[in-house]
Amino acid sequence: MRSKPQCGISLKVILLCCCFIFLFTVFIVRSTFSSSLFPSPSTANSSLSHLIPNPKPQQQQQQQQQQPPCDQPFTPTCTKIPPSLAHAIIHYATTNVTPQQTIKEVSVSAAILSKKSPCNFLVFGLGRDSLMWTALNHGGRTVFLEEDNSWIDQIKQKLPGLEAYHVAYDTKVHQADKLMEIGRKEECKAVGDPRFSKCELALKNLPSDVYDIEWDLIMVDAPTGYFDGAPGRMGAIYTAGLMGRNREEGETHVFVHDVNRVVEDSFSKAFLCEGYLTEQEGLLRHFTIPSHRARLGRPFCP
Repeated sequence: MRSKPQCGISLKVILLCCCFIFLFTVFIVRSTFSSSLFPSPSTANSSLSHLIPNPKPQQQQQQQQQQPPCDQPFTPTCTKIPPSLAHAIIHYATTNVTPQQTIKEVSVSAAILSKKSPCNFLVFGLGRDSLMWTALNHGGRTVFLEEDNSWIDQIKQKLPGLEAYHVAYDTKVHQADKLMEIGRKEECKAVGDPRFSKCELALKNLPSDVYDIEWDLIMVDAPTGYFDGAPGRMGAIYTAGLMGRNREEGETHVFVHDVNRVVEDSFSKAFLCEGYLTEQEGLLRHFTIPSHRARLGRPFCP
């Protein structure tokens, strides 16, 4: 015979165990499901960190420094126009006089000045374009040598800032052929200070500063040379070349204007040398004269 009470107790125990296991399983599943749908704030931030990069503290500090406070207005940097440039703008804006050189000719010298300035710039001649040269060489020293004292006074009344000196020439254009023969002598091919040169072409009565400075650019646009009784540019061209050769090192850019005339054409080729000719634009020739003291034994012309 089967014992009924024993069997009933066993069945109840089994049912209770099954109910407990079912409820426990449901609880575990719900906890896992809710945590996946609604992550905690810390978990959400960490899971999205790869999608929205946060700036580092140093970057945040830089960003804050770059952004000016709203209560401080922006103030642009103010730089004054150099006086030489200001004077040039006013002068050429209020005059109808055209400078001696064309814009293409001026551009040749201006291109060298843009690379060399501020530098030492010597100009034979004081003209309508003198203020322009001074402005283009802002911060450097630009010196003008002029044959006409009254013209210097007239120009300096309008433009007192220019540095100009009077020079007396003792040559005449009609002596050009004789001076060319003199220039072919050996004493005229010796490199040295023009003040102590034995060559008759060397100018020895210029202001002392002119001899003591190494000039980076020399412009020969004077003295007058368009008629036989004029001083001519024979000595100026020769002396410019001698100064370039006599510098300790480097090179000197020499410009000669009005090379359509016999003196300017022949003397520039002979004493500045065709081998040193860099370019020609219109009536302007540009020569680049290297130092002969830096490399002894150079011939007068290459």
